[in-house]
Amino acid sequence: MIEEGCVETTEMAGGFVALLGLKFDEVSGDRVVIRWQVRPELHQPYGIQHGGVYCAVVETAASVGGALWLGDRGQVVGVSNQTDFLRAVRDGELTAVGTPVHRGRSQQLWQVEITDADARLVARGQVRLQNLTPA
Repeated sequence: MIEEGCVETTEMAGGFVALLGLKFDEVSGDRVVIRWQVRPELHQPYGIQHGGVYCAVVETAASVGGALWLGDRGQVVGVSNQTDFLRAVRDGELTAVGTPVHRGRSQQLWQVEITDADARLVARGQVRLQNLTPA
């Protein structure tokens, strides 16, 4: 279980999150902040951050926030991820900030903005989550 306000969690310390090198600065049902370093292993063939990394971070921020908001009432799963790539990035630190747009009985919509160290918007996305609750 991910706990609100907990920056280091067992479930988020390994796997894909570790592979991407994501660091959670803030986690709550209202806001998720994630940082990571752009590095060559995360580049696409032209030497810039791979768009799939942006999609994965957008999905991660929304899912963590959505799960915290739903809490012990159930689980969330992503049903749609729409991410736009706005600026090419070759190196440096990026920050993603996820916030809810809508939280309803059966679905949630989260928006995530990704900025570089100069606070320039480099990507933005939104994820629709399905709230899975016991019958």
